Amino acid sequence: MIPVRCFSCGKVVAAGWEEFKKRTEAGEDKGAVLDDLGITRYCCRRMLLSHIEMIDVISPYQ
Repeated sequence: MIPVRCFSCGKVVAAGWEEFKKRTEAGEDKGAVLDDLGITRYCCRRMLLSHIEMIDVISPYQ
């Protein structure tokens, strides 16, 4: 689960996660996708670039 807001500045970043994931899996450049989504601050960009989907791994153990 992607955090809703950036840890540093508080900007909402979760709204762009599905679009970012879909477009990068299709082969688009990650930097260009972030620019198109309007995520220009480096603190917000790292929220999306460094996120790892762990919910499918963790959910069987609940």
